[in-house]
Amino acid sequence: MYASSECYFGVNLKPICDPAEVAFTLLPNMGYFEFLPLGENGALAMDIDEEKAVPNDRLVDLVNVKVGSYYELVVTTFSGLYRYRIGDVLQVTGFHNQAPQFRFICRRNVVLSVDNDKTNEEDLHRSITTAKKLLEPYNALLVEYTSYADTSSVPGHYVLFWEIQMVDSATSIDAKLLQECCVTVEEELDYVYRQCRSQEKTIGPLEIRVVEPGTFEALMDLFISQGGSINQYKTPRCIKSSTALKLLNSHALASFSSPRDPKWIPLNG
Repeated sequence: MYASSECYFGVNLKPICDPAEVAFTLLPNMGYFEFLPLGENGALAMDIDEEKAVPNDRLVDLVNVKVGSYYELVVTTFSGLYRYRIGDVLQVTGFHNQAPQFRFICRRNVVLSVDNDKTNEEDLHRSITTAKKLLEPYNALLVEYTSYADTSSVPGHYVLFWEIQMVDSATSIDAKLLQECCVTVEEELDYVYRQCRSQEKTIGPLEIRVVEPGTFEALMDLFISQGGSINQYKTPRCIKSSTALKLLNSHALASFSSPRDPKWIPLNG
């Protein structure tokens, strides 16, 4: 299911498909769905204020979305919500009969930013997916992760919290491997981030803090104890709560940083 506390949105008609291929068909009897067109990578248009109502002429009806395009979901529900912006970035993947199907991309307002960089959840997930492959030859699995932008020092830098499970508990991960993971994540991030890191030096080396097993279960317990729903809980990919950061740091076992700048090629080069 694709749902929230506001209403049910859609279902996956192929429940045994590969997780990377999951698409949801929206159910028009659950509410009235409209869509705010977004940029090529799911970015909000520059002339749209995040805090204000979206003009009627900018919204697209369910039947008028285009395959491959990105949208933010806007719903009007039977319970009284009127044109409520859910904050989810969706991409149209195709159609079931005449009903469009959508792939969930990320939460629109979840970004890491230190300087001019804007890293959304999809970019972060893609870069970590590439980096975690370096662990596999060593029988290590990345169980869960989250992040935050540490601006307590100058320059600020990205911090990733990784919970890693070893297939053989008697083995350990070499520090150089985690440092290489840091570099790999950075080199998969966008041009602006790499420019700030390599040329302008306004962002410091990315840091991975390895946390002890069970840390993310403790994180879930924390958010649920603060009123979150266990049925709707998802690991936040960007941490802004000082209490949550304190919990994560208290479970940190080791810290590793990028030993070198990521590769950077000028756009005109």
